Amino acid sequence: MTQLKVTVGGAIEEDASNRFVRAWHRAELGETFAERHLAFESWDALARVLTAKRMEVLSHVRRHNVTSIRALAQALKRDYSNVHADVQALSAAGLLDTRSGKLSADYDTIDTRIAI
Repeated sequence: MTQLKVTVGGAIEEDASNRFVRAWHRAELGETFAERHLAFESWDALARVLTAKRMEVLSHVRRHNVTSIRALAQALKRDYSNVHADVQALSAAGLLDTRSGKLSADYDTIDTRIAI
């Protein structure tokens, strides 16, 4: 299972620094690993990006081979311009990959840690 780790709030810079140091030590030991991590400054910032409709987009893209935004909008029975805006927001946040000419979400779960 591929996992995307998301941190919300707290000491984001310190957390990133600690992850870097741990990765450095793992690399020194010869470990091979891949880790994806995103950080949002607050719950509001995450909630603005990860709406219910956008979760629907991510879920559909993860389960299906989606070659275009138009095809995605048709599959979800939603307006093209709204789906296009959702795809752009998810891509800008690092949650959706659009670089290969198709849409992809190459993770199975989003593991979220929220500082209170």
